Amino acid sequence: MGRKDASTSRIPVDQYRKQIGKQDYKKTRPMLRATRLKAEAKKTALGVKEVALVLAAILVFLLAFYAFFYLNVSNEVDLDLDPDEN
Repeated sequence: MGRKDASTSRIPVDQYRKQIGKQDYKKTRPMLRATRLKAEAKKTALGVKEVALVLAAILVFLLAFYAFFYLNVSNEVDLDLDPDEN
């Protein structure tokens, strides 16, 4: 009686996949869990790009707010100065 994987007609890709499967099986559960948690943390972590975008949006909002009030106050000051009052 021959073994199931003893066939010589197996293609190299299947042999490679079987080797990889055996190697994964040999890993311990804590090691696999740690790898999964590390990948998950990396996927959900905020990057520098996202933080920079948020800071830029806040800066633009503050500048627009400042410009709005600056223009309103400067228009009111101009209206208060009547050249005929002198």
